[in-house]
Amino acid sequence: MYLHIGDNVSIKSSQIIGFFDIDKTTTTKETRNFLSNSEQKGASVTISEDMPKSFIVTADKKGEENSKVYISPISVSTLKKRSKKGF
Repeated sequence: MYLHIGDNVSIKSSQIIGFFDIDKTTTTKETRNFLSNSEQKGASVTISEDMPKSFIVTADKKGEENSKVYISPISVSTLKKRSKKGF
């Protein structure tokens, strides 16, 4: 199953570790460092030029080196609803 996260981008639901609200989570230094490190490693993917509302952390079975952080214009509440529809 796949989850649509904005602008014609879908990711495998089985690879999702979590989705997080940008406004609520970037208030902590740890989250800002995490997002900055992901960007520096080339593991960050911005989905759209629209204002970001959430970020989705993914990993596959091959390990941490294949993890990605998707910056999405879709809200966490919408992503949650979409993920529940598929189960």
